[in-house]
Amino acid sequence: MTAFVVDSNVAVVANGCDTHADIQCQLMCVERVKPALQHGVGVIDDDGEILKEYGRRLKIQQEKCREMSGVGDEFLILLFNHQYSNDRVRRIAITKSTDIARSFDELPENTLDRSDRKFLAVAVAADAVLLNATDSDWGEQEALIDSLGVKVDQLCPQHAFKATGRQQWT
Repeated sequence: MTAFVVDSNVAVVANGCDTHADIQCQLMCVERVKPALQHGVGVIDDDGEILKEYGRRLKIQQEKCREMSGVGDEFLILLFNHQYSNDRVRRIAITKSTDIARSFDELPENTLDRSDRKFLAVAVAADAVLLNATDSDWGEQEALIDSLGVKVDQLCPQHAFKATGRQQWT
């Protein structure tokens, strides 16, 4: 069974509210999140930092749209409800580092956005695929990610690579 770490932008886009992503991207996020949860394993950190980020990002989205219910919300609820059962969700220990250039012992020194490092550290520790929709950092940091043996599945390359000018993940 494939293990997935899902960047919070995927849940936000899957909800389809207050996002710059187009409808094609939203549909791709919905199509990937649902099967990932039905047939794969969601991976989060055992300190709860990833769940906290999902909660914050989705709450902000709800406040702007004045509604709740979307695939992103379903994803958060499923992770929360099953976070202690190994069949649907795996909690992975990652070790915070005192080295600000690393953030976590699982990572070498890097320039990845600090808020994204927890996702990468969990993907490394769990040997999981990382799902991304709209964050250009995952393309900009390709050398780092490749060196760690992590696969990033770019769901919306039309949005994720605008900052770099790249067209697709290689």
